[in-house]
Amino acid sequence: MASLIEKTPCEGLLPVTAQGSALSELRPGPITSVAPFNGQERAVSSNLKGLGLSFPGPGKTASKGGASAVWTGRGQAFLIGTEPPEGLAEIAALTDQSDGWAAMRLEGEKAEAVLARLAPLDLRMAEFGKGAVARAALGHIPMILIRSGASSFDIYVFRSMAASAVHELHVVMKAVAARGKGI
Repeated sequence: MASLIEKTPCEGLLPVTAQGSALSELRPGPITSVAPFNGQERAVSSNLKGLGLSFPGPGKTASKGGASAVWTGRGQAFLIGTEPPEGLAEIAALTDQSDGWAAMRLEGEKAEAVLARLAPLDLRMAEFGKGAVARAALGHIPMILIRSGASSFDIYVFRSMAASAVHELHVVMKAVAARGKGI
């Protein structure tokens, strides 16, 4: 029989560490997909101003407090950490994505080196600075990657792929740590 006990996507999988990097689960709160109706992008940005946010351009995030608007594709963003403001549903298609994603944070001095082995992106701070976002592959797993700090990244993967993502990241974390030991 199915178990109806609520679990987080990475329960029992995280945290994991290796010398120079740590991977932990994030609990970002509500995640809502926001797709402005035709010609309504400015109106959506105006609506989000009440939260201190705006509709982000490609590869960008807008954050204030615990809320973020994160670009996730052409004409689409995720509103993370807060409920959609009143009136947004009249100017944009909204879809609750909260249960569909697993969120993790990879941090530490080796975080960039770990992701460089799994994602086809230039992750140097000069090219992928704080607040930058990309949709890319994490090995073979689709992800949304956000640089959350100088040495930290937030990784969103489909909930059903959380165990695979943790496994891939942990294997590479250990390999990068071993290289630092001259192995």
